[in-house]
Amino acid sequence: MKTVTLRAPGGLDSLEVRDAPDPGQPGPGQIRVAIRATSLNYHDLLVANGSIPTEDGRVLMSDGAGVVEAVGEGVTEFQIGDHVVSGFFPQWQDGQAYDRVGNFAETPGDGVDGFAAEYAVRAATDFTHAPTGWSHAEAATITTAGLTAWRALVVEGNLKAGQSVLVLGTGGVSIAALQIAKAMGARVIVTSSSDAKLARARKLGADQTINYRRCPDWGHEVLSLTEGRGVDHVVEVGGPGTLSQSFQAVCVGGHIALIGVLTGREGQVPTGLLMAKQARLQGLIVGNRRQQQDYIAALQQNDLRPVIDQSFRLDQLAEAFAVQQSGGHFGKIVVEW
Repeated sequence: MKTVTLRAPGGLDSLEVRDAPDPGQPGPGQIRVAIRATSLNYHDLLVANGSIPTEDGRVLMSDGAGVVEAVGEGVTEFQIGDHVVSGFFPQWQDGQAYDRVGNFAETPGDGVDGFAAEYAVRAATDFTHAPTGWSHAEAATITTAGLTAWRALVVEGNLKAGQSVLVLGTGGVSIAALQIAKAMGARVIVTSSSDAKLARARKLGADQTINYRRCPDWGHEVLSLTEGRGVDHVVEVGGPGTLSQSFQAVCVGGHIALIGVLTGREGQVPTGLLMAKQARLQGLIVGNRRQQQDYIAALQQNDLRPVIDQSFRLDQLAEAFAVQQSGGHFGKIVVEW
């Protein structure tokens, strides 16, 4: 079968399309899946460019969607022909996170081989059913970006109708958060450096938008737009370079979900402002299998579909990463075959 692997120590010129042995038939508790699509996430890019070290020859990509081709002994949840999508933390089925989640040792495309491959044989619990009627490319956006947005707002944020949400940027997590928040009856403010992207965000339902290039003090602009109150939720993707503004923007008792570090991995936290706002700053990474199933049920009920900006072939994965790295996309970049 065809795979895309990474030569250590990494870099987009170190991606290789390779032939690998077919994984064969599933054993007890396993399923064989013909993988048909994956989607690009910032975590995948960090692995590909060598920022997150992994083993030489690692098969890339944490997201995988496809069709069940065979079912092992004891598996009752899936049948041949079912459309499925992978989980980011296959070892985290339900409940609170625990030690094995923190180091990505069992995360596909990082600690173990991922889904840049034509076939996979894994434990049945590594997958969930995909939404009915979705393409494989659409389903592949659920694993990382979609579930992260769902957990940030609904699971941990306890989002309610009538509340307000600030979404930073227009990447995959941010656009999913915009869609989820609007479906839940929330007011949404979106930031970007691109007026064209902000116009697209308004078409998706954003109530207000801020160009942070023209308005670098966008935290205070959010206060102005909310009559001095601030927003109930911030989906924070920037990290240290944006966190102080997010603290300005959040309301007293609000929730900031730190789900990205696009501006760096270390920085100062405005502790005085954090105390004054009595806000909750929470770091989170994706979610568990039960949360993914709940998210998929909500997607089906609300007829939400992901925004896919560009699609590439499997042998164009390096090119797809280059587009992602340039930051010009809106929503998700996918690879399908």
